[in-house]
Amino acid sequence: MDANLRFWRAEGQSFFQRFLLWADALDPLLLLKSSNEIQRTRLSILINEKTLSEPIQNNQTKKDFLLSLSSVHPDTDKIIPVLFRPPAFMPITLPLVIISSVQRHARHSFFWQFVFHTYTTAFTLVNGNGTPKAQGYSLQQKQLLLGLGAISYSACVGALPLVFMNRYMLKNSLMHLVVRKLLPAPLLGLTSAFTVAMVRSPEFDNGIEVMDKNGKVIGVSKKAGEKAVMETALSRAVLFGTTFFLPEVLMHCVQRARIVKNPRALGPVRMFVIMSVLAGMLPVSFSMFPQCGEIKRADLEPEILSSTEETVFFYNRGI
Repeated sequence: MDANLRFWRAEGQSFFQRFLLWADALDPLLLLKSSNEIQRTRLSILINEKTLSEPIQNNQTKKDFLLSLSSVHPDTDKIIPVLFRPPAFMPITLPLVIISSVQRHARHSFFWQFVFHTYTTAFTLVNGNGTPKAQGYSLQQKQLLLGLGAISYSACVGALPLVFMNRYMLKNSLMHLVVRKLLPAPLLGLTSAFTVAMVRSPEFDNGIEVMDKNGKVIGVSKKAGEKAVMETALSRAVLFGTTFFLPEVLMHCVQRARIVKNPRALGPVRMFVIMSVLAGMLPVSFSMFPQCGEIKRADLEPEILSSTEETVFFYNRGI
């Protein structure tokens, strides 16, 4: 079992523990660390690694692990490209979310949602479970084709309300409320979950590796892959659904209470609210489920159970 997963098992057992860890691991300053520094940190962790059965007390060791968690894939032991590391997620998605939320024309909405889903899908692909194997075709090619299809479909679905509204000239206040305020949140949440499920579908088609408590690989499980993908898809839906919905509610309250007197100031206030909600929801969504996932013996395939007496198995859920 990779050192990152051992760390998550020891330090991330509760939601609150995972939230605090992600709040630190999502620090954008970690993106400034060089590849050589990351490699030295990983080497230091591996050399000094011990069984992480108890919380780590050494502050420097925790800093080393935070850099490892934010920069190294636990399945491949490779450094993640800087644009797709967890600390880069918010700086890149924030402007895309803001731009997508203010579009009035379907064509522009489609373009920006296509860009948004392209990045989030690529992030999901890079940070997913890295253990699925395939025979007779390239797994990467299949994931790219599925990802491109999911991105195009999601961008079309996101722009569809504006297409409908502009085509039929539905400008009344009720239609404006539905299209501009109510629909974006559930649509973005559902399409974000859809892209995760599509691009990571090989994980439940082919299965992912499951391990015992000592880190020994026991076998490949499709059920564990399905559990990992569904949990990640749900967390992504919560992240972007809330990020679109909550700012609309808060801005409605601000306008009703006349807190902001100058109408020109509503734009900057709206951007600040979206940034605050996204910054808060990002560690929340990443912490909803354990990073080192668990699956019980009764939920696994019989062919895996025949080789072991373990009752609980572990796997990398991915992000």
